[in-house]
Amino acid sequence: MAVHDQMMKGLLDGAILGLIAQGETYGYEIMERLKENDFPEISDGSIYPVLLRLDKKQYVSTRMVKSDNGGPKRKYYTITASGMEQLTVFKQKWTDLNHGMNNLMRSVEDVE
Repeated sequence: MAVHDQMMKGLLDGAILGLIAQGETYGYEIMERLKENDFPEISDGSIYPVLLRLDKKQYVSTRMVKSDNGGPKRKYYTITASGMEQLTVFKQKWTDLNHGMNNLMRSVEDVE
């Protein structure tokens, strides 16, 4: 797995938890909100495995809702208490990592 793919996998967990923490939502809406926030290279294939993993870890709870237009049921996601704890940890780790990476990249810019 490429470094970029590994980075995206880790970041998607936190990003998706952050979106779900803002209110109950469903997969397609999550994907659209990530795109609206300039999250790079998002596809259906990358969102649903993360949602499944978050559900298995009990960071989110789900409920099925019948479609208004007669289509298939839609799965809605809500963050759980343990999901909020995990999001808090992620935010702190991201802040620390982002600070360190910014410092490192500034020093690399000085070399160029």
